[in-house]
Amino acid sequence: MFFNISEDMKIVRELLNITQEELADELNVEPLTIKRIENGITNTSKRTLDLFYDFIYKKKIYLNKIKEMFYLEELINEKLLFHGAKNIIDGEIDIDRSRKNNDFGQGFYCGESYEQSASFVENFENSSVYYFSLDVTGLRSLKYAVDRDWMLTIAYFRGTLNEYKDSIVIKNLISRLEGVDYVVAPIADNKMFRIIDSFINGEITDEQCKHCLAATNLGFQYVLLNDNAISRLKMLECCYLSNEERNHYRKIKLEDNKISDDKVKLARIQYRGKGLYIDEILK
Repeated sequence: MFFNISEDMKIVRELLNITQEELADELNVEPLTIKRIENGITNTSKRTLDLFYDFIYKKKIYLNKIKEMFYLEELINEKLLFHGAKNIIDGEIDIDRSRKNNDFGQGFYCGESYEQSASFVENFENSSVYYFSLDVTGLRSLKYAVDRDWMLTIAYFRGTLNEYKDSIVIKNLISRLEGVDYVVAPIADNKMFRIIDSFINGEITDEQCKHCLAATNLGFQYVLLNDNAISRLKMLECCYLSNEERNHYRKIKLEDNKISDDKVKLARIQYRGKGLYIDEILK
């Protein structure tokens, strides 16, 4: 599935009440190029994609967000999910091609909002966001909160709990995932991994770690763990991330990082001495 620029152009021209010739002037391309794109008889170059989607973003037409709203209205019995991709997804989704040291091991990872997924790939030039619907009927799921079980499970799959891999606590946590089709859990980014590492290394308690992680709220992710879950996933659309939009999310991320950094520092202080250290939990 490629970008739906043909329909997007028609929608934008109608919103702005402009002709193909006027849009061509705005983008500094030939009118024939616009006509061929709208008729679906040409492959659109990356330059034209950037020109068009930068243009509409500057016009404050947030098309990708609008599409999210429409899909949310249309999907009654299915869950709308998003996948931020560094490159185009080529072929079928194959869990076996994913990394084993992700949060919950191998799986297909999706976010629950467009902005959430776009912000995770804003730093990659060829990034895009895929929209999916997921029919969860009959699927087995497991939901996590920002707590000790979630922290330890992520640490296990990330390979930082080798010293405690034979602990009965860890074995019980991992056994909970047996037979589960998909997981719903808080998202953990690199900053959160560093906080979890501080807990694993005995530098902070589980209470300090939990509240530091809660300060860095990135929303929830859906992790599809097997082919049964993948078979219920339907690709709806692939949306292009223009330079203007990626810059927008980059600025938001910088602002959010400053706020969360301050929250993490305060959480370390406020919960100092409360809770248990890693060796007290897994001894």
